[in-house]
Amino acid sequence: MKEKILANLEIALDAVLANKMRSALTALGIIFGVSAVIAMLAIGKGAEKEILEQIRLVGVNNIIVTPVIEQKEEELDFSDQSGNEGKYSPGLNLLDVESIKYLLEEVEEVSPEIVIETNLVKGGIRRSTKLVGVEPSYFELANFTLSEGSMFTSEHLNNGKSVCIIGKGIQKRFFSSENPIGKSIKCGPHWLTIIGVLDERIISESNIANLGIRDFNMDIYTPIKTVLMRYRNRALITTAALKDDGSTVDERKNYHQIDRLTVRVSETEDLNPAADVISRMLKRRHNNVVDFHVTIPELLLKQQQRTKSIFNFVLGAIAGISLLVGGIGIMNIMLASVLERIREIGLRLSIGAKKEDIVFQFLFEAVLISVSGGIIGVILGVSMAYMVSWFADIPTVITISSILVSFGVAATVGLIFGITPARRAASQDPITSLRYD
Repeated sequence: MKEKILANLEIALDAVLANKMRSALTALGIIFGVSAVIAMLAIGKGAEKEILEQIRLVGVNNIIVTPVIEQKEEELDFSDQSGNEGKYSPGLNLLDVESIKYLLEEVEEVSPEIVIETNLVKGGIRRSTKLVGVEPSYFELANFTLSEGSMFTSEHLNNGKSVCIIGKGIQKRFFSSENPIGKSIKCGPHWLTIIGVLDERIISESNIANLGIRDFNMDIYTPIKTVLMRYRNRALITTAALKDDGSTVDERKNYHQIDRLTVRVSETEDLNPAADVISRMLKRRHNNVVDFHVTIPELLLKQQQRTKSIFNFVLGAIAGISLLVGGIGIMNIMLASVLERIREIGLRLSIGAKKEDIVFQFLFEAVLISVSGGIIGVILGVSMAYMVSWFADIPTVITISSILVSFGVAATVGLIFGITPARRAASQDPITSLRYD
């Protein structure tokens, strides 16, 4: 039986090679179908990976509160902080943080941030950077880990000590040949002592644009009280200073003490209710001035992931249709081949070949065409995925499973769509076939 199968396989291979052009044209549908499936699955996996990275960057079960700096004049009234008009807002501040901690039991962590644009100076090297005033909860919410050094202590936090933790990019640029722990770096008008270095975070440009986040590797982190005591505390700025203090227009408009507030709740189902409570509470505390945005990035990202999944499903369906069309093409060509080779079929049957031998011969031909098309399609699909990633800057992830699935589908298509022509060939009458002209 094994020898008979190998003999039929050899005959099928000779038939395929004898008609190279026809076999190549027949395999085109399979080639493009398999390559499209692999490329689409790679793009889909890349999109999924990007979404997961974004979720990891913004944290799980987080609510983000950001200030609205641009305000219409009728929404704000700086004339009298104690007036009865109810238009003045103190902006986002640390008292809001304490209120959220006190009122919401489902809140696990609250992390305020103050971001200051400043410059770093060391050894004659100067670079613009962002000084970020944070509390220890910030590093937990943002999934940061230290590569070396230590975290802020209670003494640093309570007394506003001149200490900092730097990003990996700062270490590479300013301390490439030395250990930065214990060294000092001038950040703006003050010198800060480095006590820790964060692990490097790989962040794509699309993540930075989509989530409005910074390049964390080039940031310097210091206790939030250090920023308020030594750099800037907008809560102490008077209304007169807001109107005319020699600063830029954008700086005068920003009356918020903190620049960002991250709230993590314990359960995902509490996200929307907690966000609604936070929004209403802040509106009441800000004298009915809605000078803040409350967003739930994880839900937005999940919706984005669902949208991309639907898009990838549609593209995968289109690629699957290409495989179906390729299979129909194989069947059509094989049916035509049967008509062309009736005399050959009759000759084989007359010299002792059985009907199952004819079935195997034409079935092997269809499978060989589809498998060879599948191999070429895999190579083309992988190349297409790399080209998309290179030229369009779209992340792609090629998995072994996608290659195996595509190749398996190609072989199955050849097997299924080769059965009908093979049976038709085997059903030919030997005498009639020999007389066929």
